[in-house]
Amino acid sequence: MAAGEQMYLAVMASGPGSHVAAWLHPETDARAALSIASHTAMAQLAERGLFHMYFIADTPAARTTKLDLYSRMPIYMNQLEPITLMAALAATTKHIGLGGTVSASFYEPYNLARQFASIDHISGGRVAWNIVTSANDYAAQNFGLDKLPPHGDRYKRAAEFTDIVLKLWDSWEDDAFIRDRAQGLFFDPAKQHVLDHEGPYFKIHGALNIERSPQGRPVIIQAGASEAGMDFAASVAEVIFGAHETIEESRHFYDQLKARLGKFGRAPEELRLLAGMPMIIADSAQEAEDKYQTLQALIHPVVGRGRLSMDLEADLSNLPLDEPVPEELIPKSANFHKKFYDYIVKMIREEKLTLRQMYLRYERGRRTLRGTPMQIADALQEWQEAGACDGFMVMFPMMEDGLTRFVGGVTPELQRRGLLRKAQTEGTMRDALGLKRPPHPKAALSRAAE
Repeated sequence: MAAGEQMYLAVMASGPGSHVAAWLHPETDARAALSIASHTAMAQLAERGLFHMYFIADTPAARTTKLDLYSRMPIYMNQLEPITLMAALAATTKHIGLGGTVSASFYEPYNLARQFASIDHISGGRVAWNIVTSANDYAAQNFGLDKLPPHGDRYKRAAEFTDIVLKLWDSWEDDAFIRDRAQGLFFDPAKQHVLDHEGPYFKIHGALNIERSPQGRPVIIQAGASEAGMDFAASVAEVIFGAHETIEESRHFYDQLKARLGKFGRAPEELRLLAGMPMIIADSAQEAEDKYQTLQALIHPVVGRGRLSMDLEADLSNLPLDEPVPEELIPKSANFHKKFYDYIVKMIREEKLTLRQMYLRYERGRRTLRGTPMQIADALQEWQEAGACDGFMVMFPMMEDGLTRFVGGVTPELQRRGLLRKAQTEGTMRDALGLKRPPHPKAALSRAAE
């Protein structure tokens, strides 16, 4: 994003908060992830704060092993299903976009296309689909598999799945439903376009029984960072979520994405990159730091050990907490998350930290910003003006406190600097994000032939 342009903001719906110990803090609502009242209040608050999207992450599974760990770190263990939640929020909000995660690995394209088209109508054009391929075997085992298919196979299925969904959303031209009472004609038969598809993963013949949605089609979100994921994102995604530590890393990632768009016939203005940005906001920098350290101190040792063990890919469960981790326990290489592995190895080899010191410092992904509204705005402005992103996926370690402070302090400061809109954008989510409404492909061809 160039200097002077306004930023786009999404907020991650994180129940009591995005921090692993948020549910333990006495100022959070431990039941928030399952509470429609809480989601409604947070979505409406984000709407007042001029956020562009309320985003719901998901995985279609509960953890069924390592329950001593997950009972203390209850990620995805008790929450509302995204499509159901978006439908409810569509009726209790007016402007904010609603993004939801649904796996292309464990769903049927017709069902997804119909449900998202329905919510786009219900919301007046405010819905987005976050395409994932799922990344854990818990989900696979819910759908008749012992483990996830290989990474490349999941992306091939997702590509075919997405192509079908996009074509189903174009089952009807925009003006197909004429509702002509004089002629007794509800729709123009010539403007239905039946999908006849047979591929490696799906065989489908049919059309959606709902007219083309207000946005033409819902906004497509993706977050793939692998080579296959980046190609897939460049082919279809309109919003990308990034998770990079530095401005330089994010800018390089964005440049790589934009460089790939041309081979799919797309232009850079068809894409928005939102950088993941966890933050704690307070009246002073010291108070923000104290809030962060209070949360860190609530991390149970079982959780601390478990998170490090997962990302180092080594069993640290029986090690003493207040002694350094023996270097001989370090695996030779990482099979899952090399970035996280490298960070943990550095703490062991170079800093000689104890196990307790390591888990109290450790964060996966972006480091948490801590500061006053002015300091938070400074950081966001620096990322934006460096061309590292078009906006931010904001995550609050304590959801209600963080979002309230952002709306009360950061939103007006960004507006004062000319970095954030001062009023709601009339129209659809695409209008708010500056994304064009896609013309129906058949109608576009007819116009080109005229």
